[in-house]
Amino acid sequence: MILRMVVAALGLCLLSAISITGVSAHHSYLLTVQQLRAGLTKTPSMPQKGFILIDVRSAEEHASGFIPGTDLNIDFKEIQARHRDIGATLDDHLVVYCQSGHRSNIAAETLADLGYRHVYNVTGSMNAWLAAGFPIEPGRR
Repeated sequence: MILRMVVAALGLCLLSAISITGVSAHHSYLLTVQQLRAGLTKTPSMPQKGFILIDVRSAEEHASGFIPGTDLNIDFKEIQARHRDIGATLDDHLVVYCQSGHRSNIAAETLADLGYRHVYNVTGSMNAWLAAGFPIEPGRR
């Protein structure tokens, strides 16, 4: 009985240590505008802006335009194999988006399963971003 309670308590501690949080397009916009106004570079450097913004859509979708300040484009299907390309520690803050929020939710869960503790999914992703009238950057690559 005591062992069962200890295991349950440890499980709750582990669940509380990992967070996948939805963040609105508006909140993402405010964070992005703040970083661009401050003249921060677009590199996955946590001390500069406090988060890494990852487009988990396909390369073709990314080429059609992306959220300003996006650091990386890694297809959600490749996120497990390529998560080290992010250059983040397990305690860094990662913000992911796709077109509607479905694929980025899968990517966020994958990153959390890999041990990243602060993962945020842009609710509604690019669809919400565009519906709000926020700007996009033209595609690259």
